[in-house]
Amino acid sequence: MEKNPMRRQLAIMRQALFDQGYLDEQFIQLEELQDDANPNFVEEVVTSYYRDSARLILKIEQALERKPFDFNKLDGYMHQFKGSSSSIGAKKVKAESTLFREHCNSGNGEGCVRAFQQLKQEYATLKKKLEAYFQLARQAGPMETACRPK
Repeated sequence: MEKNPMRRQLAIMRQALFDQGYLDEQFIQLEELQDDANPNFVEEVVTSYYRDSARLILKIEQALERKPFDFNKLDGYMHQFKGSSSSIGAKKVKAESTLFREHCNSGNGEGCVRAFQQLKQEYATLKKKLEAYFQLARQAGPMETACRPK
């Protein structure tokens, strides 16, 4: 049992991100790369993801405004976005990216728009949850080691 109440709260918050399906194994792999030499590694990677992926979201939004849809271009943008999302373990965002790409491959413009709206919602929700998690992590201080969720 964790002695530090803030650490315990952080562990519960982290576990909930996995239990609720927001994060997957890739996030744990990022945590395992974090060490004393780079104690904010995961937060820096996630911050970089949100900065870079915001540009892709804008490109997708702009492409969805043009009719007829260029499904190849949309799929290319989403392929990049999905890869970036996978790299941080953004499980729900990755799933919505997959659905969007399926709609692109079948030429379903309405499906693309619906999937993109859901993707943006999952993306924003995860961002908010991770911001709260990293804020608490900074307050709690450095963790001893990364551990796999139960």
